[in-house]
Amino acid sequence: MAAWKLGPVLACGCTVVLKPAEQTPLSALRLGELLQEAGLPAGVNIVTGFGEAGAALSAHEDVDKVAFTGSTEVGKLIVQAAAGNLKKVTLELGGKSPNVVYADADLEAAIPGAANAIFFNHGQCCNAGSRLYVQKQVFDDVVSGVSDAANSIKVAPGTEPDSQMGPLISDEQLEKVLGYLQSGKDSGAQAAVGGDRFGDRGYFVQPTVLTNTSPDMKVEREEIFGPVVCAIPFDSPDEIIAPANDTNYGLAAGVFTRDVSKAHRTAERLRAGTVWINTYHVFDAAMPFGGYKESGWGREMGHAVLYNYLETKSVVTAL
Repeated sequence: MAAWKLGPVLACGCTVVLKPAEQTPLSALRLGELLQEAGLPAGVNIVTGFGEAGAALSAHEDVDKVAFTGSTEVGKLIVQAAAGNLKKVTLELGGKSPNVVYADADLEAAIPGAANAIFFNHGQCCNAGSRLYVQKQVFDDVVSGVSDAANSIKVAPGTEPDSQMGPLISDEQLEKVLGYLQSGKDSGAQAAVGGDRFGDRGYFVQPTVLTNTSPDMKVEREEIFGPVVCAIPFDSPDEIIAPANDTNYGLAAGVFTRDVSKAHRTAERLRAGTVWINTYHVFDAAMPFGGYKESGWGREMGHAVLYNYLETKSVVTAL
């Protein structure tokens, strides 16, 4: 995430103050040391700290631009703090991304694709495919396959060589995810697999597939930011767009089908900044990334990102 910001900032000739999340300061500080070794000019700074440090930067009169990756809630606070001098703001925020599996999909690709969409990085991805819409003809097969994939994941500390899923980032995030799981159970959701804490030490959560959810449940509407997916059946291609778009977010989406025309018709109608077809979590530095609605403002990467750090000036001369 730091590299996504620093690359275009420095390429545009700007200086920058990097404020990492308070949970991960050491990697940012090490990155700063490496940049110094590489000969980066003085003036690029790394400031660690809690929310107060970020708030001070966002409100500071000498800061002309804020680029933020994080939660939608904090993004809204940054917008408020930036109002003082009307600084530019770009925001890469939350998501509740739909992943659509049609009955004609290649299930040998769709099932591991759907599992990767939610379980990659422990589900701590803003673009995680956390709402899995599956056409009814193959719903049981897909839920069973994704559940088997979840069961096969080795949950362990990252120091263990065979670990495939480590802990969540903090005790606070652990309690948040467990709270969502309890809320789902209380509302009638059923866990096809997982549904609880993993072990009794550390911040580990079982990879979880929830069924029997409904659009009014928090687990289906709110970003959990953990390895939890809601599997939701649907009947026809005509009815999937409305529920898929029924969210405050619009960061990413997925479509699995053998029908190329259907894939592109669906992608066109999904209100999301990135739509993957027959794959998920594929990034390219040449492709812009960002979201609709409360998933943020502006785009990262691609040519579009440069405009985040440039001003347009018109000079008119009488000759």
